[in-house]
Amino acid sequence: MEARLNFLGIPLAHKVRQHMVAAQIEVAKAGVPRATQELVKIRVSQINGCGFCVDMHTKEAAHAGESPTRLNLVAAWREAALFTDAERAALDLAEQGTRLADTPGAVTDEAWQNAAEHYDETQLTALVR
Repeated sequence: MEARLNFLGIPLAHKVRQHMVAAQIEVAKAGVPRATQELVKIRVSQINGCGFCVDMHTKEAAHAGESPTRLNLVAAWREAALFTDAERAALDLAEQGTRLADTPGAVTDEAWQNAAEHYDETQLTALVR
């Protein structure tokens, strides 16, 4: 895959990246386990079809200690028994939130309530950012 832009050489891209890193630092303070955050980022990137993002977030998750087996099964999380109920709730919320344009009604009340059983409001904010 060849990058279309050199994000490291564009001043605006550098500024945007700084803000994204600052936002990520704040999100990390919400208390959602890093593994869950990385799984969510991978799944959203898969849905969006961003190969660069899938590659980046998979590497970050592996660096954070996520197992290769779980990383390989993120796309099939519903059928894989390796994910906790809390991770499943986060992945469901992420999928529904990412597919807003594809689904009438967006995130279902059931998905939101399920996620709220595992995460407080600050953590939910971090998950849907």
